[in-house]
This record gives sequence, C-alpha cells and structure tokens, in this order.
Amino acid sequence: MTVRPAAPSEATLRPDAVGFLDGLVIGLAATSPAYSLAAVLGPVVALVGVHAPGVLLASFVPMLLIAGAFAALNRVDPDCGTTFSWVTRAMGPWAGWIGGWAITMTGVLVLGSLAEVGVRFTLLAAGLDGWTESTPVVMGLTAGLILLMAWICVRGTEVSARLQNGLILAQTAALAVFAVVAVTRGLRGDSPFGGLTPSWEWLDPFGAGGAALTSGLLLGVFAYWGWESAVNLTEETTNPRTAPGRAAVLSTVVLLLTYLGVATAVVSFAGTGFLAGNADEEEAVFALLSAETLGGWDWVVLLAVATSAIASTQTTIIPASRTGLSMARRGALPRRFASISPTHRTPDVSTWWVAGVGIAWYVVVGLISENALYDSITGLSLLIALYYALTGLACAVYFRRRLLRSVRDLLLLGVGPLVGAGLLAWLLVLSVRDLADADNSYTGQAWLGVGPPLVIGVGVMTAGVVLMLWWRRRDTAFWRERASTYDA
Repeated sequence: MTVRPAAPSEATLRPDAVGFLDGLVIGLAATSPAYSLAAVLGPVVALVGVHAPGVLLASFVPMLLIAGAFAALNRVDPDCGTTFSWVTRAMGPWAGWIGGWAITMTGVLVLGSLAEVGVRFTLLAAGLDGWTESTPVVMGLTAGLILLMAWICVRGTEVSARLQNGLILAQTAALAVFAVVAVTRGLRGDSPFGGLTPSWEWLDPFGAGGAALTSGLLLGVFAYWGWESAVNLTEETTNPRTAPGRAAVLSTVVLLLTYLGVATAVVSFAGTGFLAGNADEEEAVFALLSAETLGGWDWVVLLAVATSAIASTQTTIIPASRTGLSMARRGALPRRFASISPTHRTPDVSTWWVAGVGIAWYVVVGLISENALYDSITGLSLLIALYYALTGLACAVYFRRRLLRSVRDLLLLGVGPLVGAGLLAWLLVLSVRDLADADNSYTGQAWLGVGPPLVIGVGVMTAGVVLMLWWRRRDTAFWRERASTYDA
C-alpha cells in the first residue's frame, strides 16, 4: 500500500482581524454616503420635490428587510461569499453562481467611477481645478488610486480597517458641518436661494404621487447599496456568526439617519428649484452648494465627497474579491482565485483581478465616452436588485421548516425577507422598463434598439451565463452540490 504524505492545511483568511465597530465602519464606508447622497439628491428632488427625505425613508425599508436576511443567513453559514454561498445552499448551484457573479460585477463596474470621483474632488479641494479638465491626468490618477487601494486590501484587513476609520470620521465630520450650517441658514432665511422651513410632511414619500415615488425608489436603493461589505468580512471578524450581521443591520439605520438629516438640511437651504435645475450635475451639486453654504470653507464638503469616494473604492474591492475567493474554494471558478496570501492572510489573486478588470473597464468605456461610463453605473441597478432579491428569497426558502415555530421566526425569517425580495424584484422590473428607453440614458442614443444601461446590465449577466456554462464543462464538481434546508 502506498502511503501519501498528508497535505498541508489550506490557508485561511485571518480570524479576529477586525471587530464589530470595524465592520460597522466598513459597511458604512462601502455605501459612500457623501458621494451617494450627492449623486441621488438632485434627481430625487427633481422627481418628488420636498418629499425627497420621505423617498429616502421609503427606500430604507427593503434595505432593512434584506439586511435582516443577511444577518440570519450569516448565523448559520458565516462564509465570506455571502449571497453566493447562501443561495447555493438554499436554491442550488445555478442560482448561487448567478448571485455571486452579480456581486462581483457590481464591484468591477463601479470601481473606476468611484475612484475618479475621489480623484476629482481631491483635486478640487486642493485648488487644482485645472487638473480635472485633463483626461490623461484624471485617468492616470484614477488607475493609480485603484491600485493603491488594492494593495492596501492585500496588505491586510487590519490596515484596511484603520484606513476606513480615519476616512469615515473625516467624511462624517464634514457632512455634519455642512448640514448644520445649511439648515441654520435655511431657518434664518439667510439663503441665496430663499430657503424652506422643514416640515414633517417632507417625510411622506407618497406626497408626489406613485410614478414619481417609483422612480425615486430606484435612486434611493442605489444610495443604500454596499452595506453588506461588513458581512463579506465575516471570516475575519471576531464573533463571526453574529457581529457582521449586526453591523450590517445597524449600518442601514445609521445611513438612514445620515441621509434624512443631510437631505432635510440641503432642501431647507437650497429649496427645490436649484436642486431640480442641477439634477444632471449629480455629485457636482454638493460642489456647487458648498461655496454658497460655507464660503471659503467649501473645501470641507469637497473633502467629504472625496474621502467618501476613496473609502468606497477600497471597500468595493472587499465583497468582489471575497466572493471570488468563496466561489473558487467551492469549484465555481478556477482554483487560482482561491489563493490566500500566506503572509497577509488576504485573497491576493482575486483582489488584483478585481482591480485589474475594474481599471480595464473604466479606461475602455471611459475612452468611448464619459456618458457611456455613467450608463454602465446606471446598469448597476439591475445587478444590485437581483442579488439582494435572491438573498431575501434564499432566506425564506432555507428556513422554511422553521417559519411556523414562532411568530418571530415567521416575520424575521419568512415574511420580512420575502417582502424585501418582492419589493426589489418589483424595482428590478421597473428598472428594465425605464432603462429600455434611450431617453433615460446619459448617452441618449439607443444600442440594439434600447437604452445603453439595459444593454450593459443584460450584457454583463449574459456574459456571466456564458462563463458559467463554459466552466461547468471544464469542472462539474460545484454543480453536484444540492440545495438543503435548515433542520435544527
């Protein structure tokens, strides 16, 4: 009998690298609060007027329900692949693979745009406005920033957490100063735009009508997207079965309070006319408002958006790279993507791949046109709604034998996740309808007879299906897994 030497134990991610507060900060930073709010506030006000805070409140509901599903599933399966692992466990490998692909590609598609915003607003805050007009300079600095953030991610999760703590403090402080000054000047009537007095009616999301609410919710969901990055660190977090889920749920609540406070302050100071009239400026709205609000201290708001985008550039790499790692460990992707740095205990290969593909996408699409790059970000709504909805559905399916044990289980493990998934599925259908119209795109030109964001979103998912079928022909191990249910 031939005796083979035992294989060395497989490298794992570093346990206890971060704590609950670190996970909370990373979950907050991944949403890029200042950037997200600046990007959506103008368009939301254009749709619903003073009811913009109410729309952000309504958008919070499906996010909270899905965050609850993330927390419940993480308790029984603390896997860094999150949606990929859970959907595979509950609904089988085909649905799980698609969920994992959607998470990974959202990171790739948005990475360059986040980094570019970080670069542009840093230059503006430093008074180097002329540099922002040079495409080679901006693209070169953007690619360099992505590589720097990827390097920090590879160097260690502890290093990433320390950087995020600093960035979120700077961002929060800057937003707080801006909001306090804006609402104070608005209430005093010391606003060049006239200003409005805040009212509880602003929290009514139905005040502007159904169609406006629907479009506003699509934007609101994007503003909250990213909080689940805390759960992707579950294998590296102290108390991995409970802390990441609590951090994800709490991060959505903190985001709600932040968004309501800043949105109310901005609408009070600027009114609806200015915001609606500059809706197409997106994140530049804060740049325009900062000079009017803070005068010579406008760099404070510019710095808030810059740190927000830079922080999100890094935290966007985390879920994409760890999902790739999880998929490769299970045989859903080539084994090479499961590589873990023996020195730093981080997913090195998948991290560099996310950064490399993200840079390539940003450069190629950006050279086609800046509008095409914006359209690729708009197409993200399809992927985001898809994998959030899959997670909510997977929670109800996996815990289906436990739902009738108590009212609490029925609501938290069944009804809540299903309602969240249903709302997001509804928004997904509406996104397809709206994005099919080329007039709703930045490019303004139809691709294949429909809007470019829809072509990009469907194209990315089609590419994923092709890759999935190709890999299944190469290696069938993952597809032999079978769905299961919670029996404890």
